[in-house]
Formats: sequence, C-alpha cells, structure tokens
Amino acid sequence: MSTFPLLSTIDDPRELRRLPREKLHPLADELRAFVLESVSQTGGHLSSNLGTVELAIAIHYVFNTPEDRLIWDVGHQSYPHKILTGRRARMGTLRQLGGISGFPRREESVYDAFGTAHSSTSISAAAGMARASVLKGERRHAIAVIGDGAMTAGMAFEAMNNAGIEKDLPLIVILNDNDMSISPPVGALNRYLARLMSGQFYAHTKKGIGRVLSMAPPLYELARRFEEHAKGMVVPATIFEEFGFNYIGPIDGHDLESLVPTLRNIMTRIDEGDGPQFLHVVTRKGQGYKLAEADPVLYHGPGKFNPREGIRPTQSGKVSYTQVFGDWLCDMAAANPLLVGITPAMREGSGMVEFAQRFPQRYFDVGIAEQHAVTFGAGLACEGMKPVVAIYSTFLQRAYDQLIHDVALQKLDVTFALDRAGIVGADGPTHCGAYDLAYLRCIPNLAVLAPADENECRQLLSTAFAHEGPAAVRYPRGAGPGVEVRKNLETLPWGKGELRRRGGALPGQRIALVVFGAPLQAALAAAEKLDASVANMRFVKPLDEELLLELARTHDALVTIEEGCMMGGAGSACLEALAAHGLELPTMQLGLPDDFVEHGDPTRLLALHGLDAEGIARRVRERFPQGRGARAA
Repeated sequence: MSTFPLLSTIDDPRELRRLPREKLHPLADELRAFVLESVSQTGGHLSSNLGTVELAIAIHYVFNTPEDRLIWDVGHQSYPHKILTGRRARMGTLRQLGGISGFPRREESVYDAFGTAHSSTSISAAAGMARASVLKGERRHAIAVIGDGAMTAGMAFEAMNNAGIEKDLPLIVILNDNDMSISPPVGALNRYLARLMSGQFYAHTKKGIGRVLSMAPPLYELARRFEEHAKGMVVPATIFEEFGFNYIGPIDGHDLESLVPTLRNIMTRIDEGDGPQFLHVVTRKGQGYKLAEADPVLYHGPGKFNPREGIRPTQSGKVSYTQVFGDWLCDMAAANPLLVGITPAMREGSGMVEFAQRFPQRYFDVGIAEQHAVTFGAGLACEGMKPVVAIYSTFLQRAYDQLIHDVALQKLDVTFALDRAGIVGADGPTHCGAYDLAYLRCIPNLAVLAPADENECRQLLSTAFAHEGPAAVRYPRGAGPGVEVRKNLETLPWGKGELRRRGGALPGQRIALVVFGAPLQAALAAAEKLDASVANMRFVKPLDEELLLELARTHDALVTIEEGCMMGGAGSACLEALAAHGLELPTMQLGLPDDFVEHGDPTRLLALHGLDAEGIARRVRERFPQGRGARAA
C-alpha cells in the first residue's frame, strides 16, 4: 500500500485525540484513501464506509472510547472505526479465514462494544449500557450510530420509546442518514441552527422559559407547540422529540467543523442531565470516490477490483441461485396475476430488481422490517393473493413468531424463498444460514424444500408456489454446479425424493448417502470412491419416508448429509423416522457442528467441516471402515 503519514501514527483513539483540530481534515483524506485501497484488495463493504470517515473520526475525537461505549448499526459501516482502533495493519485479512471480521465483534477489540450485523439493535443495546452505567455509579456515555435503513425496523422505535422516558440516561443516538428520499438542508444556516440547538444557551433558555410558563399551562402548551412547528420548518420531523429525545440536526456528516463542536455540546448536555440526545447527520454513500458516489449499490459490497478502473463486469458460465429465483419470480408473475413479491430491503441481494421493474404494482419493499414482511404477506394471503417473501435464511430468524403464529398456525398460503442458506463465506456467523432446517421443520403445517441444483431450485419454487399452504424453499449463496435451467414452470412430485446412484458393494458393506440440498454434488463424487448409494431427498418436510425406509432395509448403514446445523436438522428428521418405524442400523450425520461458522472462503469452510467430496469420503471411511467398497482409493 502507499504511505499514509498521518494515519500511520494513529493506532489508538488516544493518539487521535492528541491531534490538533486542523489535522483532522488531512487525516480524513488519508483514512478515506486507505479504506478505498484496502477494500479494493480484499473485497468488502465500500460505499457505506466511505461515507462514515468523518463521523468515525469525530466520535473518537470527542468521546473517551472505549470507556464511552460506541455501537455501529449496521456494522458494515464500521471499517473507519476499525482502522482508527488498532486494526489498520490487519485490514488485509478482512473477512478472510483467521482474519478480522467485516462487522464489530466484542472478542476482536475492546472498542467493539457490541456485535452488530443484523440491523436495528444498537439503540436497545446502548440503552442497556447507559442504564448499567447509571446503576453502577459510573460516568460514561453510550453512543449508537444507526443507519437510516436500520431506523425502519420496529426494534429501533421500541428502544426509543423505552429510553426516551429515562431522563437520567447518558444515551446518544446518531442517525447516519445516507439514503433518505428527503434531502434536508445541510449548509451554513443549518450548521448554525444545529450548534444553537445543541448548545447551552438554547438548553438553559428553554428550561428557564419552561419553568416560568409552567405556572400557566395554556401558555406553556402554546409555547411547546410553537417550538415544535418552528423546528419542523428546518428539520425533517419532530417525531424523535415525541419519544423524549432532544433532536439536533440535520448536519453535514462530512463537515468536521460542524460535527466536532456539535458532539461536544451534546456530551455537555448529557453530563448536565438533559436526557437522551438524538443527532441527525447526513452523509453520502461512496463519498470521495466518484464511481461509488454515482453507483453506491454497485459498490456496496464489491469483490476485489482496481480502484483506478472501477468494477468491471465479469463473465461467468454459471448462473447464481439468486438469479434463478429472480427469473422464476418474473416468469411465475407473468403466468399468475395473484403473485406478489415482498422483500425486507433486499431487492438487489434477493434478485428482485427485474421483478420490481416489470411488476411495480406487485412489488413491495417493506424496509428492514422482517416481522412486518411476514405478517404483511399473511394479510395478502388472507385475501386470496399469492405472496412470495424473499428473505435471507439468517434474517427470517427475526420473524420467527410471525412465521409460527401469523402464517403456519393459520395455514396461510405464503411461499418463502430463503437465499443464503448454509455457509455464506465472508459475512461470517451473523449471516450464515445454518439454522433454517432446524427452526423450520419443527413448525406444524410448514413445508421445507431443499433443491440440489439450479434447475431443481426453479422446479421446487414452482412446487412450493403450487402447494396450498406455507412452504419454504432454501438455497445457497452463489452459483450452482452448472446444471442447465429449463424455462418451463414444471413442478415435482410433492414430498418425493429420488435415488441418484445405486451402490454395488457387497452385503455388509452397503452404505447409502441421504442428501438434502446443495451437498449433493460432493456426495455423488464421494460415492464414486465409496461405491455408495446416493439419495437426493429434496424435501426435508414432508420427509420421503418411503425412500428412506427402502434405503434402510437394503443397506447396512445410512449417512445423512446437509449444509446446516446437525442438531434438529434434516439428519435428525431421518433418525426420528427410523426410530418411529422401529428400524435400527448404524447411522452417521454430516453437517455443521454445534458452533458458529467463522468467515472465510466458502470452499475452504466446507472442506474444514468435512462437507466437500474428500471430507465426506474420509469421514464415512473412518466411521464405517468395513464399508469402503471395491472402488475405495
């Protein structure tokens, strides 16, 4: 990397706080250049982090971190924070196996006060930290930096509703507004107003007038309403003050001459017991890098690229599962006018861009509000529509009660398309779709389908959509094995798997691999070495018990394989079925262990957990040495 003379002297925020104010601007220039250069070499989140450079500098400059607790929400905007807190030298390992995380993690640094990767949790956590400091008699602040997208989730407002009534709470919420449809003024006048509203003259005058007018309630109420309307002329809303927060802003989040004094004023007001504070800053995604400014979505989470040339389109011979879903959704919508598509703020990630363009009246992005997305779909289903909720496996966890109570209990016809099922790679344990098979299959009335390739993904989406009742189709991130996708909308027999390979081993050595979803290709390759039978089960629920029992009666051992947690997963379903029919034979479960899967290259992670072809063959031989078969290597 090129040299960064000022940034290279900052390995701890204490060193940052010793800098004179005039050094902060050149430091911001170096930090932004370092973020761009670093992320271009590793891949990762770029646009959002280019937008938080000045904010990270100002917060660490004003507040006494880590004594003052700082939470970034969502955590993918925390790279400048990581660089300023002693991790600059490790940025070359970002999101790689054994390297640093792309999100804040408590075990990684004392400056990461709270792990954040699912959005909208920061205000709740910061409120808890602030309350703990009061209970313990400690003087510290809790700062939650929350993106405007994360503010759409109900949890953020639940936290504010609770925290706003606690007038002794040393809590500061900073709204990082980088994508709102309203473009608030952020010029010199607004900078002056922000300083005024955060300063002591305004606070003391407001309190003094309040004491006088409190003796005449009608005049007090009139003055309060006048203040609200006056502030409403220069700020987007006063809703945050209705929650009990003192609202300041909006201010330019790239203007250190505004950020630093405003944050200092806010800190003083907190120390004087003026209650929770809410600062609204406006930033720009991709700030300082013209290509990212022009297309922040493209540069949201790029892989490696040359920053001088920008992201170049790459040609791949394989189609991704996300693209398979997006194409299917458009084709099925054209065939069925009752189909509606729902996403909780993941249009691009879930492959719904074309659907949104072609069927805008039937496309609903409800924001980062997974609970609402599921129950909104339930309401549509009540009226005869055919909702498809496109959601990541890890994010559906956030709407578990709605899935059970609002959809499954009422047997409503909602189809769930679960992207990022199984190992996801660089995003790590917070985004790993390891648990859906376990948490879905225990819900009554809900079907669970697991396609093994791209074409089967399209077929099972059609099968789930045609099913009258709730059904979830889970598929992995990235490209499939390269199977040609047929364009028709054919369905597969409900609840039926298929035998893909019949082993030829001698009696006493016959092994059947019972596979659910994406591991099928690795299992078929392993079966060639083991001379084993292979069943592509397709359905986790309803389980094809007929196929399973036939394999149990004709083989000497069964091995279940899934790319999900073994505890309560598809393999457990097989063992339960065998036990229910009184069948006893040696069995083995292969899947993800009772631990969180770290970030890293997906291929390496699969090998690490013994779910590649070599790992499957090795583990089966270790467990059943007598069943190696004639073709064992």
